[in-house]
Amino acid sequence: MEESVMESESAEPLGSTTQQGVSDAWETVTAALTSPGSSVTEQNLSDSLGVLCDQGLGRLLGGWLLEMLQMRLSSSVVPEFWSGLKQPENELEERGRAWVLLTTFRTLLGRLEPFLCGLERLGQWQDEGRGSLCGPGPRGLQDRAFTIIRALLLFSPSPVLQERVLEFYSRTFSVYMNQEGEAEDGAEVPDGPEGGDCRGCGVPTQECWCQEALEQLQELSHILSKLQLLEWVSSEAVTSILHKLIEQRMEQHCRGEYERSFLLEFQEWLELVLGWLSKVFASEADRDVAAPGVPSVPSVPSVPSMQAGQPASSVLKQWRCHMHQFFCRIYVNMRIEELFSIIRDFPESKAAIEDLKFCLERTNQRQQLLTSLKSAFESRLLHPGVHTSDILTVYISAIKALRELDPSMVILQVACQPIRKYLRTREDTVRQIVAGLTGDAEGCTDLASELSRGDPVTLEMQDSDEEGNNPEDWTPDPTDAVADKMGSKRRSSDIISLLVSIYGSKDIFIDEYRAVLADRLLHQLNYNTAREIRNVELLKLRFGESHMHYCEVMLKDMADSRRINSNIREEESRLSEEEQPPLSLSSIILSSEFWPPLKEEKLELPPLVLQAMEAYTHRYEKLKAMRTLSWKPHLGSVTLDVELEDRTLTNLTVSPIHAAIILHFQEKSSWTLEELSVKLGAPKELVHRKLALWQQHGVLREEAGGRYYVVETGSSKEKMERGVMLIDSDEERDSNTTTQSEQREEKLQLFWAYIQAMLTNLDSMTLDRIHSMLRMFVATGPVVTEMDVNELEAFLQRKVREHQLMVSAGVYRLPKSN
Repeated sequence: MEESVMESESAEPLGSTTQQGVSDAWETVTAALTSPGSSVTEQNLSDSLGVLCDQGLGRLLGGWLLEMLQMRLSSSVVPEFWSGLKQPENELEERGRAWVLLTTFRTLLGRLEPFLCGLERLGQWQDEGRGSLCGPGPRGLQDRAFTIIRALLLFSPSPVLQERVLEFYSRTFSVYMNQEGEAEDGAEVPDGPEGGDCRGCGVPTQECWCQEALEQLQELSHILSKLQLLEWVSSEAVTSILHKLIEQRMEQHCRGEYERSFLLEFQEWLELVLGWLSKVFASEADRDVAAPGVPSVPSVPSVPSMQAGQPASSVLKQWRCHMHQFFCRIYVNMRIEELFSIIRDFPESKAAIEDLKFCLERTNQRQQLLTSLKSAFESRLLHPGVHTSDILTVYISAIKALRELDPSMVILQVACQPIRKYLRTREDTVRQIVAGLTGDAEGCTDLASELSRGDPVTLEMQDSDEEGNNPEDWTPDPTDAVADKMGSKRRSSDIISLLVSIYGSKDIFIDEYRAVLADRLLHQLNYNTAREIRNVELLKLRFGESHMHYCEVMLKDMADSRRINSNIREEESRLSEEEQPPLSLSSIILSSEFWPPLKEEKLELPPLVLQAMEAYTHRYEKLKAMRTLSWKPHLGSVTLDVELEDRTLTNLTVSPIHAAIILHFQEKSSWTLEELSVKLGAPKELVHRKLALWQQHGVLREEAGGRYYVVETGSSKEKMERGVMLIDSDEERDSNTTTQSEQREEKLQLFWAYIQAMLTNLDSMTLDRIHSMLRMFVATGPVVTEMDVNELEAFLQRKVREHQLMVSAGVYRLPKSN
């Protein structure tokens, strides 16, 4: 009003009659705008608008009306709103607080409606060009009004508003889900007046106000939509409710459950929740028309994105997308925490992996998964308390599970790096892998089944540089891939290839398999090699025929040995009784160049046994001209019977040294440890250990002075005790071949000879130069590629500690001799 007076005063001087006419016209028009029920005729209104427009005052009507709205809001409407919402805060029950919330917004709408109607009417006049009025129209004026309302009403809102709205929406959600037959905790709704509390509104059934709550929700949504406050007031509360419900449902239904999928179940529950959201945003959904080009929300295959009959408004689409995204994020968070257990239980947990893959593709949480999984491996798996076979079992499960989760194999490559690095530090890793491949590992059949599958991946194929014939099929790696030479098409998902690549060389595994094969063949008494032949043929498909040539020769030796033994036995059967050898002897004849190094132990056998061996050698020389035998007396087994005065031990299978010990007791009944050691040509410690077997069988006993006697008779109590006595741990089957560490030590000593010669000639050398010189000098052997700089440095440091080398500033030299 003041602004219009100022404008009037700045205009050209008017007569008193004209001023009175302008004033009356202003009163008429403003009354028609602020009091819709006023009795102003259309003709009078048109004339008044004409007068104001003629004087240039028509353009001030919108600003004046908005200023009046702002003044009324500041002075009375906003304070009245907050005071009405807060009182009486602690005296009402939930039903009363819901009524206060609705009444407060009803009052707010009643106070603001005259101004909104006036702005709408003014906008219509502007659109019609009535009285030469022009302006933004009803939509533009009302948008400015709603901005003022939100600014003044919600500039510094009291927490009580969100508390009341959250409480009211939570109750209406319970009511709606209860009516739809989906109680929050899955319990059934009690029937009848005697049934206790209503599951929807939480009060006794006779006082149920479920229907009233839904009607109040509808009215509140209508009021908030009319004031364009629906999103501003409701969004925070609705988001809080949905997030809490999704988290609770996830904990109750999904936590620890890996064997079934939850995506379809969640999708069905989501449609129920969308039904409640359509009531919360009912007015928005009714007036909102989905704009073309709105992107569809990703949904589970074969599940419709919207049920028939539901309003497909952009508001509900946004909420549906938000819920779907939040579900995926929470699901991924939960499964990341459980991923170690999911991998351990694979393939039973395949459903959980598939759900995780679906959700992970829709969230940006790959890095979080990688970090968490690496940490879980390091804390729960990679420590001395876990057996190597268990680590390999989990690693194989990880390969299977993670290639299902991420076909690009990037997650497997990054997350399992700590496992591969740790396995390289375990001395028995190769032996455990080989045992798994041959089916000897307890509880681990994955490798054996992988080895015998129909379409094996040849390791030569893995080493090939060809990535494919069609360049258009190439796809770049994800950004979190480890930078290496392996592209996405060459990154192997084959279990055996991944295990072999831990060491980067097939030779280590082939050498270990040779040792395992030799050990197994040397312990066999019946020459049965069918299982070993099958394993060698399968390994040839993986490693190539040339690498398995030595193993084929070993198997051929077994077949030849069986044939030679048959021929010698047949020849012996034709001899007279006097010419028969004193002992029945069979042998395994080895081509020493093709077998792994065998253990060397000194052992002098009794003359009776030596005589049988000489007879066997003589007959072999007759069969194989220009060839002879070099015996390994400490290897093999002996089957014998021990006859005592009151008992006979039959069919005892023992090692040659055990048999030699007991045979010497046929010469005399007592021996000292020193005498036996001299007679056998073996160390006293070894002889003392081997005597324990005969002591446990009750055949020998040790008396004072370290002398051993034959026990010819024994009491029945002693016999019973011996019957349950365990065989000494020394009698467990020992390996006949040298271990990897023993072979390694021999090779290191070979290196040491070269290093000493180099330092003698060149005086001093750095670590890198020693390494490069070794590679050049010993390039003919298969060992050099296995000796990296770190191993060489550790070996040289050991020599420094043993005072066989000196090091200063990274330069090594031999110590000066006195």
